[in-house]
Amino acid sequence: MKEVVLSETMLQQLQEIYEKLERDYDAVARQLHFSCVGCPDNCCDSYFLHHTYAEWAYLWLGFKELDPAKQKKLLQKSEDYMKQCQVAESEGQRPQSMCPLNEEGLCILYKHRMLVCRTHGVPASMTRPDGQPMRFPGCFRCQEIVKTQYDTIKPSTVERTPL
Repeated sequence: MKEVVLSETMLQQLQEIYEKLERDYDAVARQLHFSCVGCPDNCCDSYFLHHTYAEWAYLWLGFKELDPAKQKKLLQKSEDYMKQCQVAESEGQRPQSMCPLNEEGLCILYKHRMLVCRTHGVPASMTRPDGQPMRFPGCFRCQEIVKTQYDTIKPSTVERTPL
């Protein structure tokens, strides 16, 4: 596999995007009084396939910071994860397996996590290149908060279009 490398400029741009996203996410979460702490579900077992090469390259930077023993263990967990997903897909099911980066409920590469991992939870929106608006209501827990607290007004969303 050929390694995807980010230039310093691309790395800086991606970090700026992630920092803005984190600020926007935190603002919406504060408005909703939303937190993942104590959630009975775990979005880390969701099956997300929409990642960019830049995200993978950034995640890879974090992976390379791990000690070799940890890398080896993570690669084995990743292989097991892929096998579980392939079995589910071969049975016509959507895979639901814990992300190999999750250890004791936390992402071991949190600083380098994917964009979808940074946006999942609170309501978000974006406009596709063809002008079609898309709305993401947030996780089930956030949807319940919105339903009980926002009958008359619309909560803020993380606007993902510029990202």
